[in-house]
Amino acid sequence: MKKRTINIGVTGLNAIDSPGPGVPVIRALRESTAFDVRIIGLSYEAMEPGIYMHDLVDKTYQLPLPSAGQQALLARLEYIHAQEKLDVIIPNFDAELFNFIQLANVLKSNYNINVFVPTLEQFEARQKVNLYEYGKKHGIDVPKSKTIFSVKDVYSLEQEFEFPYVIKGKFYDAIIVYSTDQAVAAFHRIASKWGLPIIIQEFVEGQEVNVTALGDGQGNLIGAVPMRKQYITDKGKAWSGISIDDDKMLQMAKKLIQSTKWRGGLELEIVRTDDEKYYLLEINPRFPAWVYLAVGCGQNHPEALVRMAMGETVAPFEKYDVGKMFVRYSYDMIVNLNEFEKISINGEL
Repeated sequence: MKKRTINIGVTGLNAIDSPGPGVPVIRALRESTAFDVRIIGLSYEAMEPGIYMHDLVDKTYQLPLPSAGQQALLARLEYIHAQEKLDVIIPNFDAELFNFIQLANVLKSNYNINVFVPTLEQFEARQKVNLYEYGKKHGIDVPKSKTIFSVKDVYSLEQEFEFPYVIKGKFYDAIIVYSTDQAVAAFHRIASKWGLPIIIQEFVEGQEVNVTALGDGQGNLIGAVPMRKQYITDKGKAWSGISIDDDKMLQMAKKLIQSTKWRGGLELEIVRTDDEKYYLLEINPRFPAWVYLAVGCGQNHPEALVRMAMGETVAPFEKYDVGKMFVRYSYDMIVNLNEFEKISINGEL
């Protein structure tokens, strides 16, 4: 059967020590059995490695930073669409999702560009500042947390939290602190990077496990693969992991997607304690950077998302391979300076 050719815009092309999901999403799409894909990279900085991976990315355009707002993003996407005739866009950063969610209907009605993302209500409900109440609502254990807006609030935390506890940014970053001095330093470090508020979360000791999952927006779990981290960087990112057989994790993903009618990809970050209790630490509202492990286990989540974005009905995956590992690696690409100049000056390559 001849495969249909479609043009897909993908963000998250960074592949540093805290990698974005864009490159693994693209690798998954390149292995699609349903589509021949032309990949349009959408970058924010000229040093994102995916820009220069010409075997994966056919052409790249720079986007305005999310802080520039929806109209700046829409104007840029209008230009890109005029050149590339985009069929689907897959945004892969938390910070950009708000703008894409707000523009999803406009992109579909005016340009026939499909964006399969959570609703604004779904996106806001699982924010870190709301997660503790979110867990209570959906019957899932979440560590005690508190939102603070001033460094002065740090000094009163000893009355509510025992050391160690975790300081988190509203989008990214988490630092375990063991003293008030460390907490103050972590507050300033994260606030300077991601702004306020700051989330304080009870530290739960146990094994870090994650689930990458996909919902169809109707309450159906289309796919899910649980993973245990094998090696973790100093930023808390999984540098290797292994797919595991864990029905409790799968049931947590299924319960959340059924209850919320989640639309799109998501990642659940979980701690499993020695006495087999499961605590949900975060819900990331997009594919994780390790989503290619799901492909290696027999579930191509990015391909399924594109099919749903294009209006197709997708049957849930029924199984996945257990005991498959991913191991990240770094290598040096040799890039011509004129390519860097083109993306920096012209905003496209």
